[in-house]
Amino acid sequence: MDQLTLSYPAWFILFCLLLGAAYAAILYYRDNTFRDQVSWLRWTMSGLRFLGASIIAFFLLSPLLRYTRNESRKPVIVLAQDVSQSVRDGIGKDQLKAYQQKIDQLRKDLQGDYDVKTYSFGGTIREGLSDKYEDKISNLAEVFNTAYDNFAGDNLGAIVLASDGIYNEGNNPLYLSEKTAAPIYTIALGDTTPKKDLVLKRVFHNKIAYLGDQFSVLADVAAVNCGGASTSFSIYKIEDGKSRLVSSQALKIDKNDFFSTKEVILNADQAGVQRYRIVLNKVNGENSTQNNSQDIFVDVLDARQKILLLALSPHPDLSAIRQTISSNKNYEVEVAFVRDFKGSVSGYDFVVLHQLPGKGFDASGILSTLERERVPRLFIVGSQSDFQGLNRLQNLVTLQADGRNTNDVQPKLAGNFSLFIVEDEVKNELDKYPPIQAPFGEFKSGGSAQVMLYQRIRKIDTQYPLLTFGEKDGVRVGMLLAENIWRWRLFNYLQDENHAVFDAWMGKVVQYLGVKEDKRKFRVNVSKNIYRENEQVFFDAELYNKSYELVNDPDVRLTVTSEKGKEYTFTFNKSGRAYSLNAGTLPVGNYKFMGKVTYSGEQLSYNGQFSVQPIQLEQYETTADHRLLRLMSEQSGGKMLSVDQMNDLPKLIKDMGTVKPIIFQNTTTRSLISIKWLFALLLLMLSGEWFLRRYLGSY
Repeated sequence: MDQLTLSYPAWFILFCLLLGAAYAAILYYRDNTFRDQVSWLRWTMSGLRFLGASIIAFFLLSPLLRYTRNESRKPVIVLAQDVSQSVRDGIGKDQLKAYQQKIDQLRKDLQGDYDVKTYSFGGTIREGLSDKYEDKISNLAEVFNTAYDNFAGDNLGAIVLASDGIYNEGNNPLYLSEKTAAPIYTIALGDTTPKKDLVLKRVFHNKIAYLGDQFSVLADVAAVNCGGASTSFSIYKIEDGKSRLVSSQALKIDKNDFFSTKEVILNADQAGVQRYRIVLNKVNGENSTQNNSQDIFVDVLDARQKILLLALSPHPDLSAIRQTISSNKNYEVEVAFVRDFKGSVSGYDFVVLHQLPGKGFDASGILSTLERERVPRLFIVGSQSDFQGLNRLQNLVTLQADGRNTNDVQPKLAGNFSLFIVEDEVKNELDKYPPIQAPFGEFKSGGSAQVMLYQRIRKIDTQYPLLTFGEKDGVRVGMLLAENIWRWRLFNYLQDENHAVFDAWMGKVVQYLGVKEDKRKFRVNVSKNIYRENEQVFFDAELYNKSYELVNDPDVRLTVTSEKGKEYTFTFNKSGRAYSLNAGTLPVGNYKFMGKVTYSGEQLSYNGQFSVQPIQLEQYETTADHRLLRLMSEQSGGKMLSVDQMNDLPKLIKDMGTVKPIIFQNTTTRSLISIKWLFALLLLMLSGEWFLRRYLGSY
């Protein structure tokens, strides 16, 4: 329906007509130029002038044309096909092609009366009906989320879901199906008959373990119709593509509906991502062995720091410090005396120098190695220390003493100390600790020193440092300016019958000093150490110049090597001032990577490792769950159908009577002056009249 409206009263049209008539009369009634022409020609010219002027005047009334159109929109039918591996196994490879033809025919039958939206789903949902049933995850909930998000307000008539009812990821579809308020018709696939089957259902394990620790592996074992059979529960370690048995135990299945949880304790005896395979041996007559094994990956971290206690001579302090540090499983402690030490301090992450440099032994070679290798260190000063040599080796404290006399000092916590958090129980206990021996002399803190403890001498608080921290050339250095701290540990035990306070204090000192800053100029990082086989592997890299500023001028190449020796080569993309790379998905297994770059004539490299683990969710449950499909259909007003009943589905939807087209009424309002053909008609009339006037010798 079209309707014309004006911004002024309709009788204003009379003025428009009068204006046109007056304009035409002035030109053709009073003007004698065309008196000799035939009358029809004069009337034609005056009529064109009348219409043109009247229409232009009419446009000044702002006429509006309102269009009303009715549009019929078909109801939407969402046809979703489960393309997970469990559906493929349930239908069977021989029948899969025939089923695919049936689902395609169903789509064609529905397209006549409905707007059919087709989807394939498994681990993800995507448009179209796929003929590849390879997804290793079943997520039925995504079908209803997609239908709700895309078609909730768009006349969603029904959802047709072809599935076996098995889901192993996402929310329970029974609850999400209520979101759409549309009937759900389910096509039941797969076999609901329980077959003789041994299933390794779920495996629980540590994702991360520390080298030298033990970790637990818990596995749920289920068996259907296997009563009286025997199997074994075995764990193998996969190394370089070969399996090595690490644990095995017999398992007796005493009933048809069997369930048991097995636990095995394994040793984390090798650093890196370790791959294990858990296997249930096949029983006679078993339907499928695909769900008898699972692979797990454990990232074994070598987080232990090697700590060296290097002393001038035996001392009780060494035992106290060693026992404290050894209580932390992440520390590996070694005690050595400098005259007998044949190793290299460069192989340690942190070194405690007890009374070194000392009288009669300056240890210059060892100390220069610490400087060169940038190893963090803690100096413990005592009566045998070489004070002048000590002043040359660090800039935290200047000590003037003759070494013959000592002071009994107690600790006093500095009020402004903030390098690390000191627990309240440590603060409360420190003031009570017995005196230890500090050299008698003058102490002066350096400008960069951060004092944690001051010396309290005979109940007088001084500004002499007792324990202080700082950095030398970017390496953390600590100074404990007294000996016999073993008394503190013993006092802690006498007070509390444990060493908790002393160990907490010393542990914080070692932890702070032992953190070694990563000063490498080239680094490659993988976003995580363990990926699923359907996940893309991402890397990023950083390159620093001599001023430790990020640069990315040269190209960085990456080589990823599988455990079978196959190499994948990549070139990083430049992102900002760093590098990034998406290596895509990789086959299951362990991988090593090596990044290389040449910068300022120097070849730099960085290596690491990661693993890709298989997705085995589709193997846990192999019996179709038609009960779930029936419940979804019944509670939504739909119906569950078998594959043989698929042809009846279009009639069922039509007979329901509620899935109908919707009539939409669209009203459009536009200005009459914007209609192009009216403008063309007006131009044609004015041009025609002008042409005739010119042709007949006038203007």
